[in-house]
Amino acid sequence: MSSTNNDTPSAKGPIPLVIGLDLSLASTGIAGVDWADALRPKGTLRGHPRLAWIVNEITDRVRRADMVVIEGAAYGHGAQAGHHELAGLWWMVTQALWHRSIPYAVVTPSQLKVYACGTANPAADYPKETRSKVAKGMVRDAVAQLFGLDCEGSGRYDKADAAVLAHMGRDWLGHPTVSLPERHRRALTAVPWPEPARKRHGWPTPVPPAEIAAEIAGPRA
Repeated sequence: MSSTNNDTPSAKGPIPLVIGLDLSLASTGIAGVDWADALRPKGTLRGHPRLAWIVNEITDRVRRADMVVIEGAAYGHGAQAGHHELAGLWWMVTQALWHRSIPYAVVTPSQLKVYACGTANPAADYPKETRSKVAKGMVRDAVAQLFGLDCEGSGRYDKADAAVLAHMGRDWLGHPTVSLPERHRRALTAVPWPEPARKRHGWPTPVPPAEIAAEIAGPRA
């Protein structure tokens, strides 16, 4: 994969600070367009202390952000261990952003993959039981190839996901760091972006093609 020159428009004005978040109880990915980190609470933390630690770390790092882009839930994973607590973390983080008047957008896992890899199922040719893990690696590789950001070590997949989210937000605000093909950028059309963030930077609201929006949004169950 490589970036191409497709004359992506660039907005005028100051470059916005966009932070991407891939929330997790064990390893939350947090990233800008040129850096990525994983927030990993101590193993002894559980329940409320762990949630408080994660929320405090996030709010400290996003306090100057113009917009935060968060990965939404993967539908069908509701029965997994920790899902109830993870849902609580999601609401605690978004509540903290709302309280600080920081606009945020929620991107589905499929939309994230489309932006990074050009397709919602990049590992379709692999056995079903390995697709999820392979797709994570493909997103990580795409982050390195497209954006020049190597995500290594613990939490590398979480870091990569967060980096994609940050780039999606910058692109939507009219300040893409690279010029991507439309088969990648079409993912932006289905995301419910916060209008205050766009208006703050003077970037006009696009009208997404309905058929593309429906395709990227996919089933919700």
